Amino acid sequence: MRPSSSSPIRTGLMGYGLSGSRFHAQLLAAEPAFTLSAVATRRAEDVARDWPGVRVLSPEELLADPSLDLLIITAPNDTHASLAERALLAGKHVVVEKPFTVDPAEALRLDALARERGRCLTVFHNRRWDGDFLTVRQLLEQGRLGRLYSFESHFDRFRPQVKARWKEDDVPGGGTLWDLGSHLVDQALLLFGLPESITADLGRQRQGARATDWFHLLLRYGELRVILHSGSVVHEPWPRFVLQGEADAWCKYGLDPQEEQLGTGLRPGQAGWGVEPAERYGRLSRGGSVPTLPGCYERFYRQLAAAIAGEGPVPVTAESAAQVIRVLEAAVRSAEEGRRITLPGERPLLDG
Repeated sequence: MRPSSSSPIRTGLMGYGLSGSRFHAQLLAAEPAFTLSAVATRRAEDVARDWPGVRVLSPEELLADPSLDLLIITAPNDTHASLAERALLAGKHVVVEKPFTVDPAEALRLDALARERGRCLTVFHNRRWDGDFLTVRQLLEQGRLGRLYSFESHFDRFRPQVKARWKEDDVPGGGTLWDLGSHLVDQALLLFGLPESITADLGRQRQGARATDWFHLLLRYGELRVILHSGSVVHEPWPRFVLQGEADAWCKYGLDPQEEQLGTGLRPGQAGWGVEPAERYGRLSRGGSVPTLPGCYERFYRQLAAAIAGEGPVPVTAESAAQVIRVLEAAVRSAEEGRRITLPGERPLLDG
């Protein structure tokens, strides 16, 4: 049953770590169509401090609560599929934090279940709405670079110490390939579709590393080469994007500001939201600087509200999120077997 247009979408949040507290809770608060009703977490004091009056429940209580219309799952990656299935069977609409699942077959099965139950199921690939990525899409759509020959995308960090957390454990979905790599792969698939083949090198560079903390992926599309890269001990970051085309090239440093802004309490609709300073603009080799389009993470929940009301598609389809998992799986195989992995079949048109 859809909430009426006059009543907010009552939302439960499963998990209150970085993703739940910084991204989902704050973006929900900026979108009038939603209300945060309950959170399942062991961090009850944090929820009480940030959102007085919001109920703190156990995961079982959250799943069983009949008053909730939507559940957002930010639990460890290897629990996404089982929790999403239970939420759909309980009649909830569902948002799953990226990566969607650790198995593309699970992702497609959940997509079929959501359709059968008439529920909205979507995945939080928020970096589709990074300002720099939106600028990349605009440059390519306008043809300003001409025929594209190489596309390079980096997500580097300086985090030399291994932390005691599940994202850095050697478990299904652990490590930076599944964390940061899911963002980079999703962006590449939106631009170019599934590659013909992939070659990957995965590493554990830091002392005591338990999972991948360095990766380098090469995706092939005819004459086009796409490089996706991340390191965890990078003092001097590489450019965020480098695109080389027949007519021009474009280079851009620095990450989208929205995550940092949310960390300081800035929200969508406030002055400066999603706006990058001019000194961070990317530059064309022949045409000077290109203003970065404003980032707009708020579009995710705005589009989801419309989808729940039956007024449009979900912001990220389960099918497109499943293709991301397919590429990540192929990357793991390539690294383990030391060879190029071919991705046969048609390259589907993805959403976005």
